[in-house]
Amino acid sequence: MHVSHLFAVAAFVVPLVTTPLAQSQQKGSPPLPEIRQLLREVTEHQKQLEKVRENYTFSASNAVQEIDGKGRVTKTETHDVEIFYVHGQQIGRLLKKDGKPLTEEEQQRETERVTKAVEKAEKPQPEQPKDEKVISLRRILEVADVRNPRRENFRGRPTIVFDFVGQKDLKAHGVSEDVSKKLQGTVWIDEADRQVARLDVTLDDNFHVAGGLVANVQKGSRFTFDQAPVNGEVWLPTGAEVSVQMRVLLVKGIHEHVTERDYDYKRFHVETQQGKDAKAVVETKP
Repeated sequence: MHVSHLFAVAAFVVPLVTTPLAQSQQKGSPPLPEIRQLLREVTEHQKQLEKVRENYTFSASNAVQEIDGKGRVTKTETHDVEIFYVHGQQIGRLLKKDGKPLTEEEQQRETERVTKAVEKAEKPQPEQPKDEKVISLRRILEVADVRNPRRENFRGRPTIVFDFVGQKDLKAHGVSEDVSKKLQGTVWIDEADRQVARLDVTLDDNFHVAGGLVANVQKGSRFTFDQAPVNGEVWLPTGAEVSVQMRVLLVKGIHEHVTERDYDYKRFHVETQQGKDAKAVVETKP
C-alpha cells in the first residue's frame, strides 16, 4: 500500500478554528488576518479555481524506495503518470513503470480503470459522513493548536505561515480526528492568491489503525506537499514527499520513502464519448 495519498490534499481549506493569529508581524507590516477568516477566503478562492483546474493535465514522476532496518534502500520503483481532474477529483493514468512503457495488455487494463474512475467522478457524490475517514487539513486543524503565525517570503512570494500541534488530550470522534491529534506541522498560505503553497506534517506519536490489527504507523512518519501558480490562473501540485514506517497486519514491516515531481502543465478537456476510451486531450491553438 503506497502512502502518497495518506493525507487527502483535495480537501485543504474549509473554515476551521477560531484561534486568532497573534500580533507577530514586523513593524510597519499590515496586521496578520484572523485565521478563520483567512481559511474562509482560501476556501472561496479554491472553489473559484476548481473549474479552471479541470482544464489542465500534467505529468507526475514518482519514486518509491523500500528501506531496510539498517536504513539501506533495497528496492526502488518508479512510475510516470498523467494526471487530470474530473468534478474536483484527481485521476491518474499510468504511462510507464520503471522507465518502460506499458504493454498492450497493461494499457488496456489501465484504460478500463481510468474510464471507470471518470464515470464514477461524473456521478453525483454523496455527502461525506460526519465520521469521515479522509485526513485533510480541515480535519487536522479542527483538533490542533495554531502557533507562531508570521509572514515569510516563500519562493519569491509573500506568505502567511503558522505552525500547528494536535491536542492529544482532546476526545476524538472517528479515525480522522484520532490521527489528526497526533500530527504537528507547518502551513504556508500565499497571501495574494489565498492558496496553500506548502504543507509539512509529521506524525509525533504512533497511530494504530483498527487497534493495530490493520496497521501501526510509527512516530516520525512525514508528509510534505507543494503547489504553485500555473499560467497566472490556477494553482496545481508541484511535488510531494512521504517517509513512512508501519507494520501491516501485525506481520509485515514497511519503511518507504516516496518522492513525486509534477511538471508539464497543459490545458485539456476529457473525452469520454468514444466508448470506454477516456483520455486527456491537449488543446492546440492555431
